[in-house]
Amino acid sequence: MDDRAWGHPEEEPVTFARQAGDDAAVAVAEKDLAQRHPALTALIARCGPCTLVSHRGPAGTHLEALAEAIVSQQLAGRAAAAIWGRVRALDPGGFSALTVAGLEPATLRAAGLSGAKAAALADLAQRVISGRLDLDEVAEAGDEDVIARLSEVRGIGRWTAQMFLMFRLGRLDVWPAGDLGVRRGYAVVHSLADAPGAKDLEDLGEVFRPWRSVAAWYCWRAVDTVTPLAPVPAVTPELA
Repeated sequence: MDDRAWGHPEEEPVTFARQAGDDAAVAVAEKDLAQRHPALTALIARCGPCTLVSHRGPAGTHLEALAEAIVSQQLAGRAAAAIWGRVRALDPGGFSALTVAGLEPATLRAAGLSGAKAAALADLAQRVISGRLDLDEVAEAGDEDVIARLSEVRGIGRWTAQMFLMFRLGRLDVWPAGDLGVRRGYAVVHSLADAPGAKDLEDLGEVFRPWRSVAAWYCWRAVDTVTPLAPVPAVTPELA
């Protein structure tokens, strides 16, 4: 049966902080998705537990997580990890906004960033320093509000904000329909000849509520059976 014929619960979207109950919440999501969507059942069994939240742990700050998301734009997992490692090492004391704002563009370029990404990190740091962007306050907002507020930062668009919601804030009902990996994975899971477009996938994802983040994670796994620590890059670049 086509998954689109399946209904979904009417619960409010599930969100949670990074604490001991995280893995339990994801386990509930896995079980529910496997029961309601036959196309996902075998994939979930083959790939094992979703590590959407647990693989990164509680380390780091919101600033650091956003900086890593910016660095990772349009890069494959290993390349992104290598460049991020060099950027992160520029502030061994804790990756503070003050230190980041003081880094010369040439220093960031030498670490492997494009000029656009270097400018984005600088803008992010300056907004945090000035108080225009209170990341602790943003983290308590609803999903769409988080996306809107983060998108005011240079170089941060919907995809980067969604990665922050999923991988930093542990929000379980985020659906990155513009991500090429999710689109391709959805096509594999549902035996489609072509990946759906972003607009179509937005609608198709409705059946996975309130666990769209977990469904997206398994779509990534459908096209990458060696589970990376970071998702496949977005189809639409936010920064070159």
